[in-house]
Amino acid sequence: MAETTTPDDARTPQHEARTSRFRGGVSARALAQIAVFAALIGAFGLVGSINIAGGVPITLQTLGVMLAGSVLGPWRGLGAVALLELAVTLGLPLLAGGRGGIGVFATPTVGYLIGWLAGVVVIGLIVHGASSWRTGLRITWWKVALGSIVGGILVIYAFGIPGQALMTGLSMLETAYTSLVFLPGDLTKVVLTVLITMGLWRAYPKAFRA
Repeated sequence: MAETTTPDDARTPQHEARTSRFRGGVSARALAQIAVFAALIGAFGLVGSINIAGGVPITLQTLGVMLAGSVLGPWRGLGAVALLELAVTLGLPLLAGGRGGIGVFATPTVGYLIGWLAGVVVIGLIVHGASSWRTGLRITWWKVALGSIVGGILVIYAFGIPGQALMTGLSMLETAYTSLVFLPGDLTKVVLTVLITMGLWRAYPKAFRA
């Protein structure tokens, strides 16, 4: 007698693709990417930091934000940063210096944390543009550099400096002046982001796919 199959047994590639996505349209692959980059940004916070006047440490975590936007694009990158900050809010010590808990949002760092969220979106929009994997995504070094400078430095500073000034009582001009100490390190992170992103693009372009 011929064996019959049930709908559960008839799994076509199209069916698998559909079932790998959740109701909100986010694939399991995208969720894994978000989790990996959130962990990467958190790991950069555990490497160590340099504390300076003004209460905002120099840390590698901005490099993680630049990489998240460059590799994942605006929305998955935003998901990674948001997941990291949610974990910090819940008390995990994932910020530079082992800081965690909702109290970090009442420190001079708060503007930079908000800036990460805006900055990663800007980076992703510049690097990925209006293209997608299906319409022919093409990553170029100059887009990665431009996105990292605009989103990873200018946008983050635009939120970070006012937040730091508010929390420390310094003037905007004084805070902006003290923030210049971050610039050489951040420009170095831009170079690293370009090298890492372009290396990954050449070696494994599927990493950029949702």
